[in-house]
Amino acid sequence: MPQSIRFHLNEHLAHAIADGLRRRGIDVTTTYETGLSAASDEEQLAFARSHDRILVTRDADFLRLHQSGRRHAGIVYVRQRGRSVGEIIRGLVLLWELLTPEEMQNHVEFL
Repeated sequence: MPQSIRFHLNEHLAHAIADGLRRRGIDVTTTYETGLSAASDEEQLAFARSHDRILVTRDADFLRLHQSGRRHAGIVYVRQRGRSVGEIIRGLVLLWELLTPEEMQNHVEFL
């Protein structure tokens, strides 16, 4: 059975998203829980990569890091406007169901 992707939520996302994913059996960490609240974007991306976690964020700086060639386990960029917590959860669940960690390597998905 293929390994499921795991998420790491950036500090710009509601904790309710992490709760909703966990209720569905999805492995997720948050910036706050991992003590990375004061960490730079580069440090957060490195943490996610070293733990094979897809970074989920609303921060466009991570898109710039991707464009600069920075290697990562994957990034999900959540557009700033028009997404409810439920919509974000449903989108992440869909990615979790359809994609593997290998498919997300150095890849960006947009919600």
